[in-house]
Amino acid sequence: MAPSISKNDLSGSEAWPALAYPAWKDTYATLHMSSQIVGKIRLRQAPWLNHSWQVTLYPTVRGLTTSAMPYYNRLFQIDFDFVAHQLLIRSSDGAAAAMPLAAHSVADFYQELFARLHQLGFDVAIHKTPNEVVDPIPFDQDHVHASYDADYVARFHRVLLQAARVLQEFRGRFIGKSSPVHFFWGSFDLAVTRFSGRSAPLHPGGAPNCPDRVMQEAYSHELASVGFWPGNEQLPYPAFYAYAYPVPAGFDRAPPPSEKSFYDSALGEFILPYDEVRQAASPDAMLLEFVQGSYEAAATLGHWDRRALELGFN
Repeated sequence: MAPSISKNDLSGSEAWPALAYPAWKDTYATLHMSSQIVGKIRLRQAPWLNHSWQVTLYPTVRGLTTSAMPYYNRLFQIDFDFVAHQLLIRSSDGAAAAMPLAAHSVADFYQELFARLHQLGFDVAIHKTPNEVVDPIPFDQDHVHASYDADYVARFHRVLLQAARVLQEFRGRFIGKSSPVHFFWGSFDLAVTRFSGRSAPLHPGGAPNCPDRVMQEAYSHELASVGFWPGNEQLPYPAFYAYAYPVPAGFDRAPPPSEKSFYDSALGEFILPYDEVRQAASPDAMLLEFVQGSYEAAATLGHWDRRALELGFN
């Protein structure tokens, strides 16, 4: 299927802003830990959903949200507002509280958030050790991460909105089982995943500070996943990625799914640098070509029943 171009295809620095990893990596690390605290509250409160989908956050026009979470016969949600730079707690009975998002330590964020929750009548406890990071510091002891650059947080939010918009279009082409477009706070990435319907070999696990059983359930069925990630020290730039599990034979030798993309053998993923997308004449078209092409490589080499799974397959 050829990529379409949305009427909302926006280009330019405002819609797809620069997000150089070195420029905001300290803020990124602090925000990562803050999002884990909020995400773990959702993990504790939300009913189980396959592949741990109940733990994710969702992009909103203002930031990220847990969506509604049950607490006995009440519901509450927690929102990161990256426009006003506040964390908002709201309850189904009208109770609400707000706290600033600023250059405070993760430990201070943790203490203030749980104090506000207690004041609203929500007594929640979480496991205090971060997941999927090396050398984790318990949240209530983390005075290392204490950066907050509001400009870069706002840029990150705009990138999430643009990426989510395009990934939603991609998701709509698939009639098989698919995840929502959602944000995983453990790995700090936005993702959408398609499934063939077949079970997969047992995943080996191995993610840092994440039980193998979690990874094994997440990868219990054959899949192809795409998403956006801000990068790290090993890949020091933001990028869109695509991978398959299990990896079909020849996937690493498949033609790059779009211009400017490549296969990273260390990651075992196709990579499309974010800067290539934001500087393209049509960011939407380039990104759709990448996610569609990487999926087609996985599905074709993996012998998926594409006729039964894809809208308008011919």
